[in-house]
Amino acid sequence: MHKTHIQLRFNDIDQMGHVNNAVIMEFFDLGKSEYFTAIGLPPEEGDFTVMVVRVEVDFQRQVLFHDHIHVTTSVDHFGNKSLAVKQQLVDTATGEVCASCRTVMSGYSRITHRSAVIPDTIKERIMRYEELETENSAI
Repeated sequence: MHKTHIQLRFNDIDQMGHVNNAVIMEFFDLGKSEYFTAIGLPPEEGDFTVMVVRVEVDFQRQVLFHDHIHVTTSVDHFGNKSLAVKQQLVDTATGEVCASCRTVMSGYSRITHRSAVIPDTIKERIMRYEELETENSAI
């Protein structure tokens, strides 16, 4: 599991005094971007990449300007041409989950502009990263 610390900005807050739900979606996008960079699949390099095809979000509680939050990101399922990413927006101080997100992403070729099989090398990188992060968090 990857952890991305989020710095809240004044413009993240809406007229209701909390972080707008659309901004929370940006936090999840940032978490995915940092996760794939951490496993060695930066979004701007090479032919193969992944693209979002479905997003489900549950908002459990509001996030306020002075909250300290982070996004956890992990891949919890592989298909032939797709993978599922599980994320949570967490209050760092209390451990309380503020929002949960599940994103289905499709493999994509930048050359053919079509869906692509997820290479075994990418699956192996993800599994190895998830394994190492699990071991390190247990220490």
